[in-house]
Amino acid sequence: MPKKLILTAHARERLQSRKIKLEWVEGTVRTPDWSEADPDDPGIERRFRAIRQFGGRTLRVACVETGTTIRVISAMFDRSARRKP
Repeated sequence: MPKKLILTAHARERLQSRKIKLEWVEGTVRTPDWSEADPDDPGIERRFRAIRQFGGRTLRVACVETGTTIRVISAMFDRSARRKP
């Protein structure tokens, strides 16, 4: 059974203001193209995925995963996102 996805109030606001679909966030969180630790807070993970329906732009989702949930903190399209070798 997949972990429950929880969106913070901040994340819900960002999705609405940035016209980011929940299905894109869920796909990015559950099957990212790559992920990395947040440089300012190692407890937060950044997950990235190219969104074909949005011109192939890269969606970055900041989240915290526990044993039973994935809490989404924020999401944005990141023009400078590059997978590190």
